[in-house]
Amino acid sequence: MPEGEKNITVNRKARHEYHLLDVFEAGIVLVGTEVKSCRENKASLVDSYALVKNGEVWLINAHINAYNFGNINNHEPTRDRKLLLNKSEIRKLSNKMKDQGLTSIPLRLYFSKGKVKVELAIAKGKKLYDKRQDIAKRDMKRDLERKFK
Repeated sequence: MPEGEKNITVNRKARHEYHLLDVFEAGIVLVGTEVKSCRENKASLVDSYALVKNGEVWLINAHINAYNFGNINNHEPTRDRKLLLNKSEIRKLSNKMKDQGLTSIPLRLYFSKGKVKVELAIAKGKKLYDKRQDIAKRDMKRDLERKFK
């Protein structure tokens, strides 16, 4: 993690469930109470994904808890949030998502220079046997490390 970055939340299931093909950094449009809630690490990216609608990228189903000290202007926890990307990145994202079996998922939410950013990946879903192979490789690697310690 580069200096000046602080993780808010990480989507741990993403690397287990998907083959990651390409990674983007995107800004995210948030309201004030959402940023305050993110500062308290009250966010979750589980079961969230990104979608391209009318030339704009939207983060769907990401959960940012309501701010505890918010008033009637508090935000809705699972509202759709707009992601900020360059036009060329949006075009690249939408072209790859048109391919069969590819989707766009958020990997992590973090602060960079005081701004909330999302690490977005174009991914292809893993089959069950792929997951089993990954687990077997990880176990073998762990066993080798134990033997050489």
